[in-house]
Amino acid sequence: MLPMFTFTPLKMTEETGAHGRIGICGAASNSDRAPQRSNKMTVAFPARRKRAFITGITGQDGSYLAELLLSKNYEVHGIKRRSSSFNTERVDHLISDWHERDVSFFLHFGDLSDASSLSKLLYRVAPDEIYHLGAQSHVRVSFDIPEYTGDITALGTTRLLDAIRETGIPTRFYNAASSEMFGQAYECPQTELTPFRPRSPYGCAKLYSYWMTVNAREGYGLYAVNGILFNHESPRRGEIFVSRKITRAVARILHGLQEKLYLGNLDGERDWGYAPEFVEGIWRMLQQDEPEDFLLATGETHSVREFVERAFSEVGLDWRRHVEVDPQYYRPTEIDRLEGDYSKARKKLGWTPSTRFRDLVKIMVEADVQLLEDKLSGQIERRMAMRGSE
Repeated sequence: MLPMFTFTPLKMTEETGAHGRIGICGAASNSDRAPQRSNKMTVAFPARRKRAFITGITGQDGSYLAELLLSKNYEVHGIKRRSSSFNTERVDHLISDWHERDVSFFLHFGDLSDASSLSKLLYRVAPDEIYHLGAQSHVRVSFDIPEYTGDITALGTTRLLDAIRETGIPTRFYNAASSEMFGQAYECPQTELTPFRPRSPYGCAKLYSYWMTVNAREGYGLYAVNGILFNHESPRRGEIFVSRKITRAVARILHGLQEKLYLGNLDGERDWGYAPEFVEGIWRMLQQDEPEDFLLATGETHSVREFVERAFSEVGLDWRRHVEVDPQYYRPTEIDRLEGDYSKARKKLGWTPSTRFRDLVKIMVEADVQLLEDKLSGQIERRMAMRGSE
């Protein structure tokens, strides 16, 4: 005769532990008798990783920020505009087949001009942190397309803030403001308290987005902050921006593919920093207990002329033989000097820049020389061909 066994059903309850939900398995007791002993087994469910949502993720700052967040074990989501050509080269190395397990990086089609797509994405993704970097961000171009600049750079922020309120998600919001809001500033260096005086449609649009973010914080209690970032460059900077325009021309002139580089105002002075360091400061802004606005800069200025001189000297060329000024590149209203005081960020965020101007230029020139040499040797074409066959 087989021995008889009795089966006691288990019930699952949940408690909160240091690492997320903890399931408690224990014997279910009959209502008419107390259990003889407690024989509980705990099963820990892994806590959900922090989830970030980035606009402008395919740009310079967005790509560096995505790398940083992934290194901190975030799940990263970003939006990109629909295009018939590849426009994700800065983040291609982060993209995996989303059918695979443990994928941490996701791209979604969306646009800052489309409020409904933003609301739907926020509702689906439910991010813990939102980094709003997307914009029409070229200052000179903003004079040619001021309406579009206002629609994307100014109203795009409004649409995103409204989407947060409409969905009701508990999230933290970072808005990429700009030193261009200071314009022809009344004081130098500029701080978080310096009055704004923008001198371009881009600066005006950024100022609108700045105040809408402040209004969302003060009027609706959102955790919303502005990061007032001064110029920050890298090898991933867009080719039409002056720093990258210079370093690309240096590489082409060095290899005999270009004779002249045409630029606008060489006397404008800017505070030039290194983009990967700045995204670390951006992340730290959203880790504070209370939302505050911060300024990130290096505290020193150099003219466009100095950038040109340093870039050409890196490869042993005399810039005066190759650079000419073309008035069509002048802005209708120029800014003479921008210099930031990052004392507040140093004190409250523990953030300080470490890459000096000389090193920044060197990094960019070496990267563009290597990029061109890879292209000339056919390596880039082979990589593109492999990518197209995937």
